[in-house]
Amino acid sequence: MLAAVVTLVLVAAGGRGAGGAPPQLGTDWQGLAGSQRPHVAVGQRMLVVLEAPALADRVGAAGGLATGEQERRWATSALASQKLLISRLGVQGVVVQPEYSYTRVLNGFSAAFDARGLALLERAPEVAGVYPVRAAYPASISAGVLGSSDFAPGSGHRPDIGLSDVDGRGVTVALLDTGVDRAQPFLRGRVTSGIDIVGGDAGALAAPKPDDPSELERHGTQMAGLLVGSGGPFGLSGVAPGASVLPIRVAGWQRDATAQWSVYARTDQVVAGLERAVDPNADGDAHDAARVALVALSQPFDAFADGPLARAAAGALRLDTLVVAPAGNDGPAGPGYGSVSGPGGAPAALTVGAADLRARTREVQVVVRAGLRTELDRLRPLASDIVPREPLDVGVGASRPATTGAPAQARSAPLLDFFDSRGMSLVAGRAALEPAGADPDTTVANAARAGASAVLLYGDELPAGGLGLDERGPIPVVAVPVDVARTLLSELRRGIPLTASIGAPRAAPNGGEDRVAEFSSTGLSFDGRVKPELVAPGVGLETADPGSNPDGSSRFGTVNGTSAAAAMVAGSAALLAQARPALGASELKSLLVGSARPLADGPITAQGAGLVDVGGATASEVAASPTSLAFTRAERPGWSDTKEVVLENVSVRRVRLALDVHVVDEGAAAVQFQVKPKQLFLGAGRTVRIHVRARLAGVPIGSAPTEGALVIVPQAGRAVRVPWAIVFGPRRPAVLSSVRLSVPGRGSHGRAEFAPSDAQPALLSFVAGAVVRSGDSPDVQPLARLDLELWTAQGKERGLLARLRDVLPGRYSFGVTGRDSTGGVLPAGKYWLRLRAYPTDGGPPTLGTVAFAIK
Repeated sequence: MLAAVVTLVLVAAGGRGAGGAPPQLGTDWQGLAGSQRPHVAVGQRMLVVLEAPALADRVGAAGGLATGEQERRWATSALASQKLLISRLGVQGVVVQPEYSYTRVLNGFSAAFDARGLALLERAPEVAGVYPVRAAYPASISAGVLGSSDFAPGSGHRPDIGLSDVDGRGVTVALLDTGVDRAQPFLRGRVTSGIDIVGGDAGALAAPKPDDPSELERHGTQMAGLLVGSGGPFGLSGVAPGASVLPIRVAGWQRDATAQWSVYARTDQVVAGLERAVDPNADGDAHDAARVALVALSQPFDAFADGPLARAAAGALRLDTLVVAPAGNDGPAGPGYGSVSGPGGAPAALTVGAADLRARTREVQVVVRAGLRTELDRLRPLASDIVPREPLDVGVGASRPATTGAPAQARSAPLLDFFDSRGMSLVAGRAALEPAGADPDTTVANAARAGASAVLLYGDELPAGGLGLDERGPIPVVAVPVDVARTLLSELRRGIPLTASIGAPRAAPNGGEDRVAEFSSTGLSFDGRVKPELVAPGVGLETADPGSNPDGSSRFGTVNGTSAAAAMVAGSAALLAQARPALGASELKSLLVGSARPLADGPITAQGAGLVDVGGATASEVAASPTSLAFTRAERPGWSDTKEVVLENVSVRRVRLALDVHVVDEGAAAVQFQVKPKQLFLGAGRTVRIHVRARLAGVPIGSAPTEGALVIVPQAGRAVRVPWAIVFGPRRPAVLSSVRLSVPGRGSHGRAEFAPSDAQPALLSFVAGAVVRSGDSPDVQPLARLDLELWTAQGKERGLLARLRDVLPGRYSFGVTGRDSTGGVLPAGKYWLRLRAYPTDGGPPTLGTVAFAIK
């Protein structure tokens, strides 16, 4: 039932730790909306959040009004509370060396801890919580191609998001991503000198790969192009070309678990980036905060509403910075919980899914023959945006693993695999038959560098135009069925010559037009809130690429993913901020969500309120908070729940409002709603609290959620929608299974008896959480918390050995050294280890116990 295995080893009294990857839910689009996710080892890094208030907490308590001197004093006070705790831990023998310190959006720090240090932190009254550090990941074609009719206005590659007389001028968008190529003419003059959290570079530029200087970080430049690009080929521009981008490099080339260089970020680096987004000059005064912060990264399946990323997003909102985050690229899941990534699960973040607005795609006739026998003859979608100039009639080749029968690798095919032992290309002048793998972009690029004329990809049913290719791979790509590919590879190994004919492309209607993209992650977040809250174009968007072509011209390309969709919304927020400068960050978020246009096809849990409509946002008169509702699970007949919504009149006139609840999909049971009041008058600048009560009117049949929206309709004006979804069935207990204690030399069999040892501890292993099937979709079931307690055989508690928060499904292990929570050696005798697993919905814990004896 688990999608993947996560291992966390904590060895008491100075042992070593290792972190694992979150579960991977496979979808046809996996790998298409971004590069492969590397496996990252975060060591023993944890993020510690303190009870003492941060700058954002102080400003919020002061009603959002504070002087610069007050803010600097409050930031200094938060730092002092950290130093006091670190000093006290040092007296207790725990040396803490903070890697990052936070005082603005939250009060805390990140550092490496062994299990004894963690136990002391959990007992410290100054500590609000200790959270794991996880990895976050960033969610091109030629200028000549961009001039074709396929990329003309109205094609869906250049979404019509904008206002005729507003370009975002005077608004700063902080871009938390990889470095940005400021020398790209498409961006020149609109990207300021940045902040490098990862490497300390003064400009936060797109960094080259340390062992391959020709390979630059791309994602940040692509997102900047979507935001503020201007003067591109054939009129190409970003959403808000008058705005300024402050690049904050929180992701970049770092060593992964295999000691290779990979592009990723960590939780503590993203929080450090938000610290600088609200205080760019780092003087403790947040009056210079960016109006919008685009976190163009995602921590897969990390949709927790109370973790450090969620706390940091809430802190930024209190300091008047709107955090825009992608939903993630892991496809649909649910209905209980979804596949939303962090910080997208944060209630304060504006979470964005991706929509496919392309009006048409391309398909070609593909004929593949083995000798005189035809193995394939059918129309196939053109998976790339590279259109063959003329029909191709070429031989078929494959890289070395494919021709030798080796299993397809999860990673992309390396360039060397396209050459034989003599250095001769296996695909030059041919169509390369290759597995899509997890990173088809790189496979295609390497095949092109080896001289291939086209690529036939198999392994996934790749959607038309799904690959965002650049100058590295200017060759057409066609998806072929897996069964046909297996036959072709078998015949290729037997020496039978293969030929492929790829006809001239022809236009075909896009079956996914005006729908949520297949790769876009769906809600709910782990607190039951609808996420994403809206969607924006996220497939085949034209933008800049870093570097230049061999002829010196600028590089351009297309990009897919919810990161790209989030960039479109961040640009829209910049337009709205210029058009209505009196709006605060909360109002910006509310108007963008409330004015979104519902898509005809797609559940609320996939699209939220609908497709972003910045024009409608500028005309909206009412802001609603929260922007989506989080009803509890409808467990039994007679269930009811009430939510409060605050409405604010952001116009200059008195408005009359009518309120109602629209049910879009009844799901497994009928739910009755009551809104109080249903009608009201609201003066300019005034607020009112309304209550929405939901009651289960029948017995659920099945598990399909009921979905809809609270609709606020002014007498003369644009309606505002607040999406919601209700799931059914009893609370699911926290999953805790396969609890075993293995003694060195004995395994898990026999009596668990051992002598205390720091070098050879016994190993407690268990499975926490689960990924189960719910209908046709996987349903992620994490844990809010897991405690490991030590008890004597007489029933006396000896202390807390470990506490894990925000636990993703997987297998975990803990080294039992024979010491108690203070580090003292246990006397000989019998003991119990007790595990308490707490679900995210507030239900009772699941218990697991195992006995052992100390010699």
